[in-house]
Amino acid sequence: MKQLSRVYETVVNRNPGEKEFHQAVKEVLESLEPVAERYPEFGKAGIFDRIVEPERQIIFRVPWVDDSGRVQVNRGFRVQFNSAIGPYKGGLRFHPSVNLGIIKFLGFEQIFKNALTTLPMGGGKGGSDFDPKGKSDGEVMRFCQSFMFELARHIGPDTDVPAGDIGVGAREIGYMFGMYRKIRNDFTGVLTGKGLDYGGSLVRTEATGYGLCYFMEEAMNAKGKSFEGSTVVISGSGNVAIYAAEKAAQLGGKVVALSDSNGYIYDRNGIDLDIVKKIKEVDRGRIREYTRYHPDAEFSEDFKSIWNIPCDIALPCATQNELDQKDAETLVKNGCFAVGEGANMPSTPEAVEVFLENKVIFAPAKAANAGGVATSGLEMSQNSMRLSWSFEEVDARLKKIMQNIYRNASETAREFGHPDNLVMGANIAGFMKVARAMLAQGITY
Repeated sequence: MKQLSRVYETVVNRNPGEKEFHQAVKEVLESLEPVAERYPEFGKAGIFDRIVEPERQIIFRVPWVDDSGRVQVNRGFRVQFNSAIGPYKGGLRFHPSVNLGIIKFLGFEQIFKNALTTLPMGGGKGGSDFDPKGKSDGEVMRFCQSFMFELARHIGPDTDVPAGDIGVGAREIGYMFGMYRKIRNDFTGVLTGKGLDYGGSLVRTEATGYGLCYFMEEAMNAKGKSFEGSTVVISGSGNVAIYAAEKAAQLGGKVVALSDSNGYIYDRNGIDLDIVKKIKEVDRGRIREYTRYHPDAEFSEDFKSIWNIPCDIALPCATQNELDQKDAETLVKNGCFAVGEGANMPSTPEAVEVFLENKVIFAPAKAANAGGVATSGLEMSQNSMRLSWSFEEVDARLKKIMQNIYRNASETAREFGHPDNLVMGANIAGFMKVARAMLAQGITY
């Protein structure tokens, strides 16, 4: 970074200890250096300084009562980062690791991800350090109701439309939507990821995983590669991982590994997804239980060593910074030719460098996993029109959006002299849309 180093230093000084946020900002600003040189008007209007500073940061107390009658207290967050092109849009994450820095990193990434979809959605993110694992339905309900009691005053269908993320699935969305309706006395599309019986969209559950594979197939086809006949390793076993595995298999790939926080399973014959869905979506169990149904499969408690499994395509779909330089070098050594980020920023900067230097087809998260928020945007459209589209119609729209994201990122990378660098292409393409909108609207936000 040359011109933008001052912006980055300001971010670090203003936000001490928020290493994930620093990492996300640095990665984007490094890509934007040629933009700063080509478009001096962005610098004069303070676009770079403004885009790294959230429009609003909300932190609040969430008291709730557990099943034993004890009062528990968690912390809630909502960071409304940028609304230049539409209402704030981004998920809610419930996990013990959640803090302000993680929410800001996710919200910052969301700005560009949402812009890439071409849908009118700004960037935001939220969540809590509440852990839904091991909690009863009653405990989860009481927490969600308390959380929404405060959040409701900051969101709305034309202001901020949250969705799910890690720890927030259909159950949590349902409880929060019910509380929002009670507080506001209206029925609007204020949350996405809702149940189909009350305004949800078909394909939303599958969207991020399906979208990841649509993007990867497009990127691989451009290089004469495909899922067809390829071995695929996927980290995670939530919605993103499960439905990435499903679509990869439909496209001709063989998925041999999945993981969770307790370890990973390896099935050289190909993962039985029906069993995984039963374990994770019905029983809410751990991935190790897979070996009860398939004794020939292997289970390892070292979930990080999943990247030691030889594969053609790697899809990290678990969490941030799960794939480091050593993992990347191992993947390259074992012949991996494509890596697609299903999680948010799952590869460290050092890992990304390894992939780019070795000409691996690398799809960054803000482009490759935009299918979830794209389909959330389609859910918002259906809610606004009081319509419900078929699975086939939503899926076709999703596929088209993901194909267009790839082409936009690829063409932008080529325009700025870095062909095949989808990291730079996605960052610049997303930034340009938001920056032009901010410039047109004057010094407001």
